[in-house]
Parts: sequence; structure tokens; C-alpha cells
Amino acid sequence: MSDEIVNKIIRILKKGTVKGLTITELVRVSKLSRHKVLTALAKLEGADKVFIRNAGMAKIYFLKTK
Repeated sequence: MSDEIVNKIIRILKKGTVKGLTITELVRVSKLSRHKVLTALAKLEGADKVFIRNAGMAKIYFLKTK
């Protein structure tokens, strides 16, 4: 997976609302496949760049601000 996709997800999360974005919302906004979004989020999670909050069955992603 290219860093271009990861960077696109970062840009979307930066512009995202304060309430965060779900995977479904990220797929809709990025116009990428669900698999590509999940892979990019896994990379960001591994790099400790995103915060994940569980809300029922959904996961809400936030960009960490250090």
C-alpha cells in the first residue's frame, strides 16, 4: 500500500469533525475501498497516530494531536 493512501486518510481525519469518523464515513469521503481504508488505519494505529473509540459495534477514529 502506498503512503499516498495513508496520507489521504490523515488529511481526511484532520478535516474531520471533533466527533471523529467511522470506517464507513472514511470510505464514503475518501472514495477508496473498505479494504484500503482498513489497511491504512491499521498502519496508522501501528504508528500510534490514531486514537480509536468504540461506540457499540462501530469504531470511531481520531487523529492524535501530540
